[in-house]
Amino acid sequence: MIKHSVWRILGLALALMLGNANAEAPLGAGDVVRISVYNNPDLTTETRVSESGTITFPLIGQVSVNNLEPAAAEKKIAALLESGGYIKKAQVNLLVTTMQSQQVSVLGQVNRPGRFPVDSQRTVLDMLALAGGISADGADTVSLIRKRDGATTKETVDVIALARGDAGREYQLAANDVIYVERAPRFYIYGEVQRPGAFRLERAMTVLQALATGGGLTQRGTERGLRIKRRDAAGKLQIIDAQHDDLLQPDDVVYVKESLF
Repeated sequence: MIKHSVWRILGLALALMLGNANAEAPLGAGDVVRISVYNNPDLTTETRVSESGTITFPLIGQVSVNNLEPAAAEKKIAALLESGGYIKKAQVNLLVTTMQSQQVSVLGQVNRPGRFPVDSQRTVLDMLALAGGISADGADTVSLIRKRDGATTKETVDVIALARGDAGREYQLAANDVIYVERAPRFYIYGEVQRPGAFRLERAMTVLQALATGGGLTQRGTERGLRIKRRDAAGKLQIIDAQHDDLLQPDDVVYVKESLF
């Protein structure tokens, strides 16, 4: 699995890039903007975009900025100041100080769950990095919940395949998408091992790897007669004679016997 320190580094780098991302994202209800006009400090205004997508600006009153990128909103305000005869060749600067309208929720087993600003170029990996990366208890697959044209969809995304470039596609995100990181599957090992207990089930993990995760055998343990206790789809308990290269499944219980000699 990708090292969590790598996720933290990505998160810091993306946080530094966040201002540039905000500069490109379209404006919407709840966004807070700071607007200034060159050589006119008395017009400097910080305001919130209303639910109807408008802001109120000195001299020109209400201005609709909904779905406008900041650069387009700057031009619109400048044009209104000029056409109203207030300022000639107005130079307007608009800075998004708080972005509420274009956000994606990253929830579950991540280091900093919450809502994060997104523009049309953000991907699943980008948002996981902004959330501080997947925590030690998180799975390496995530659920992506999106609503498009009134229909809600849920997809399972393989984060490892994404990071390796093997997923076959990118997942571009939009406002109000949800990324949910489940808890990683676990297996259990008990009997004559050094560290009995519950452990993270790694991808394609074998019985032999499970023994190593449990610290190996005690002096009284034996690799003969290993057992896996597993529940089938109906919930019925099965007891399976295990071989070293058998693959474990979520919630398997591995039992290591005591040697008779």
